[in-house]
Amino acid sequence: MITYSYRGKSAGMNKWGALAAITVTGLLATGCASDDNNDGLPKASKLAADSGKRYKELRVPTMEGLTCDKGRAFRFGNDLDLMVAGDDDLKEIKDTGEDAVSCFGPNRITLSKGRMQATVPDLTTRTTLYEKVDDPTAALDKAFSHSMDLAKGYGRTMVGKPETLTTKDLVMRCQQNVTDTFPMTSCYWANYGAIGLVDFFPPDGKHVPVKKAAAQTYKFAMGTLASTDASS
Repeated sequence: MITYSYRGKSAGMNKWGALAAITVTGLLATGCASDDNNDGLPKASKLAADSGKRYKELRVPTMEGLTCDKGRAFRFGNDLDLMVAGDDDLKEIKDTGEDAVSCFGPNRITLSKGRMQATVPDLTTRTTLYEKVDDPTAALDKAFSHSMDLAKGYGRTMVGKPETLTTKDLVMRCQQNVTDTFPMTSCYWANYGAIGLVDFFPPDGKHVPVKKAAAQTYKFAMGTLASTDASS
């Protein structure tokens, strides 16, 4: 029997809807602009040189059309939730607080499975801060490969091939997948001081297009790292 969990506490299938519908408190003001714009991803041929900027904390970003707050508003359980793995050779910055953020759009997404329904965010994220990531592209390759292999082992089914997108600020790799029957799009990203992931839920029952997911991932990463540098 598949179980679902919220903040590490498992429950049977009959409690899935109740647990999954838990939402975060203290939400920021919701933006009013459309979330349909795929623009906003400043592509580059390669990552810019390391500026020396590092981060001492994570911030909740303000994202147009989304309301975000710290914490995981939804968890699949059974290790179906993504994490940043394969980073054992990197030294983390400790005591950064909660590394998860969830963002909701004005129209809530409902997932249905049999007689059960759950309200879910538009996206959930995890971010890890490091003292230094010498080669973000290589680190992303390793984290993405290791993390997605773990996810496949726990039941995520990959759809198509991953796509890598590069900006001067960070490098991203996105992969569409099916998680417990639901079409998800997952993007990992890295720069010289952080590695993170953004997991997108299907607002219309279909995969979020990769380029749209990448643009949102970029906006999230730049927002959550903004003005949090410990050195530059």
